[in-house]
Amino acid sequence: MDIKVGDIVARKSYNNDVYFKVNDIIESDSGEVRVKLLGLDVRLFADSPVEDLVKVDREHIREYRKKFIKTNNDCLKRIFERRAKERSNSLMRAQSETVEDFFEIPGRVLHIDGNPEYLNLCMAIYEQLGIHARGMNLPEVEQSASVPELLKKYSPDILVLTGHDGIIRSGVDFSDLSNYHNSKYFVEAVKAARRIECNRDNLIIFAGACQSHYEALLEAGANYASAPLRVLIHAFDPVFIVEKVAFTSVNRMVATSEVIENTITGTDGLGGIETRGKFRLGFPKSPY
Repeated sequence: MDIKVGDIVARKSYNNDVYFKVNDIIESDSGEVRVKLLGLDVRLFADSPVEDLVKVDREHIREYRKKFIKTNNDCLKRIFERRAKERSNSLMRAQSETVEDFFEIPGRVLHIDGNPEYLNLCMAIYEQLGIHARGMNLPEVEQSASVPELLKKYSPDILVLTGHDGIIRSGVDFSDLSNYHNSKYFVEAVKAARRIECNRDNLIIFAGACQSHYEALLEAGANYASAPLRVLIHAFDPVFIVEKVAFTSVNRMVATSEVIENTITGTDGLGGIETRGKFRLGFPKSPY
């Protein structure tokens, strides 16, 4: 088959359920050709024999992306509706002031992503959501070495460590960290961050990607992680988790169930622990 890097493909053995971009093509000494794949809208890393792949035509890619955009927009709509309701409830407690008298300071984010395309998309969503975010594109294997210096430089409230991941051998012990493509690198990056700031309310961490070792990431010090049932997670799920924490008042703990309700994938793919919000309401607003 005439498959090359950058092509959009699907796997016949999985009934073409997920679309991938071809990341690399490797031929072994024995002549076997295997293709490295990155999910088009999920944070999945996979490889496949070339004969199991089929190219996806433009019409199907267009429909796939339309569905992706609709799913994302539906989630954004729910977030803005929830936020408007929460803002109204907050201002009712200060009846003598008007909305214009207050200013908002949501939590600040440092997002380190192994995929430059996903990072750019996430940065656009942060901007839509009114969240101040810094983005850094670093391969998963390099993240732990860079985390300490980046934390000292940017002093974020929330750290996101993500990229792609996946189970290497299906059916093998899911508790074995070596059975995941990148989970061990996310674990190392979380530990590196916790050596800088050990308090889980001072620095909130999301870590993981598709099928990541959920338990190991939480044990390493993450507040939120993927994936409890080792399923695929949507590319923007980390952003939607961050939004809920960034816009929850510092005066209250945000229930994990509320955070996961904010996502596309839900509890099969995402979970975490009780965490204090990072949102502050200021008064009065300066005219300058």
